[in-house]
Amino acid sequence: MRDHLVERLPRVEPGRIDAMLREERIVDRSGPIAVDAPYVPGSFLWFHRDLPVEVPVPFPIAVVHRDEDLLVIDKPHFLATIPRGQHIVETALVRMRREFDLPALSPAHRLDRVTAGLLMFVVRPERRGAYQTLFRDRLVHKTYQAVAPHDPALDLPRTVRSRIVKERGVICAREEPGEINAETRVELVEHRDGLGRYRLTPTTGRTHQLRLHMSGLGVPILGDDFYPVLTDRPLDDFTRPLQLLASTLEFTDPVSGAPRRFTTRAALEAWTSHASWSADHS
Repeated sequence: MRDHLVERLPRVEPGRIDAMLREERIVDRSGPIAVDAPYVPGSFLWFHRDLPVEVPVPFPIAVVHRDEDLLVIDKPHFLATIPRGQHIVETALVRMRREFDLPALSPAHRLDRVTAGLLMFVVRPERRGAYQTLFRDRLVHKTYQAVAPHDPALDLPRTVRSRIVKERGVICAREEPGEINAETRVELVEHRDGLGRYRLTPTTGRTHQLRLHMSGLGVPILGDDFYPVLTDRPLDDFTRPLQLLASTLEFTDPVSGAPRRFTTRAALEAWTSHASWSADHS
């Protein structure tokens, strides 16, 4: 079986496979397999892959609300929602499971790694489907805040509608002609010194929808490394975060039937520390 694993897992060093066998970290239905276990066709094996070396995301998570069913947090910029790719331990889900000793905790929805703000988790597995269905069926009213350049000639408020396509393996999404599948209400809340603070209300949830729609209006969100131009940023660069914040979640609770509304306690750096951003984005 050892030789079979070496052949099947070419990206894992043979010495690492030997060590995992000695440490009894590779198991079948009966438990850990021996170093000299014979090859058994059609059998199943399980093991936990080695975790990648992760750069700690140096920002705290603020708890907005907690009860027996829900945990709502203000996720910081640069922290992924769930384990994926190079981010395993440094994710909101793993941090919250560890901090509150809630191994069954699961996200009701997701936020992009670079987007900050309200993120809701379901505490009990039996409630997971009810709350996740709310987001799937677009029964949650969500608003976002964004800081972007102010264009006095831009007619706002307005509803932006377009077709957004995201191809697997391609980092950026794009807008193209065709059937509309993305809709965002864009409102200017206030402006000063060439920057605006905007309220964005999506009625759909396409990948990078808010960022694409703001860029398409000619006022890309500050700190956006994807739109309108893709810019490579190291994973350990935590400066100049995307100025996009999930600010409210509102819905009818599927369990109690009561109205629920959660509001972020966070703020966008480019607006609260305006001078440090305006010099580069005037």
